[in-house]
Amino acid sequence: MACLGPENASQVLGNFSDEEVDQMTLDLSGLGTVDTDIKSAVLDEFYEMAVAKRFVAQGGIDFAKDLLEKSFGSERAFEILNRLQSSLQEVPFQFLKKADPSQISSFIQDEHPQTISLILAHMNPATSSIILSSLPQDVQSDVVIRIATMDRTAPEIVREVERVLERKMAAVFSQGFTFAGGVKDVAEILNMIERASEKAIMADLEERDPELADEISRLMFTFDDVIFVDDAGIQKTLREVESKDLALALKASNEEVQEKVLRNMSERAREMIQEEIEFMGPVRMKNVEEAQQKIVAVIRRLEESGDVVISGRGGGDADEILV
Repeated sequence: MACLGPENASQVLGNFSDEEVDQMTLDLSGLGTVDTDIKSAVLDEFYEMAVAKRFVAQGGIDFAKDLLEKSFGSERAFEILNRLQSSLQEVPFQFLKKADPSQISSFIQDEHPQTISLILAHMNPATSSIILSSLPQDVQSDVVIRIATMDRTAPEIVREVERVLERKMAAVFSQGFTFAGGVKDVAEILNMIERASEKAIMADLEERDPELADEISRLMFTFDDVIFVDDAGIQKTLREVESKDLALALKASNEEVQEKVLRNMSERAREMIQEEIEFMGPVRMKNVEEAQQKIVAVIRRLEESGDVVISGRGGGDADEILV
């Protein structure tokens, strides 16, 4: 888009949804200077993909393969078709992804929890969290368990669900097995849901399946998410963490996490931790994870009491979270 120039780019943007335009505008604003070689490589790839899609539309995969081999050579044709493959597969419930979450909620309220789980597992976490919070509380936990234990769904089941739903909305048919759901998906959804609903769901889940609740809880806020904790919260957390655990936790953490934690310490404390990390030597990853989990437990406890703010919860800002 940046290479097209303002006039041409504006014409292209007119073909995207509002959400896509917003995202692209943000990406463009942060693009900065791009190397000429990278520009050329991106434009070449875009051209190859456009040609491949046209060939597929004209005569199918085999036809496209023959023409691509003649145009770009066998090896390049294989690479192009490989990249194109995912976009050629139709996505289940694609028709719902453009609908408003409140409309979807009304639409699926009376469906069986297994059907609701299948639909939410294929939505993005932000949308799924809104829909999940609108469901009756007893249904919420049932849906969460079903998403968390979902592995893969046979295509005939997905097609049957879509066939039933198409009486109200257009259906999209999938090919091949559909992988969705799992504990990670549940954690992402619950991370974005409003705090009250999350607590109610997790409390119910603890009674029904404590092991699953613990697994979800561990994924909902990881040590890498420390960067989302406000500075005051980091400082409160550090007061309750032993220096040995902190050094161990930071030893295998990424640079962004280390920087976030260290800049919230006094100069003397920072130097001591850095020295402890430096002279610690090799450590078992299991011990590092245990130390990180201790710190995560402190942060979650402080968040429960309102002493820590984790940005991005429930889609609100810090003030909304504190209220």
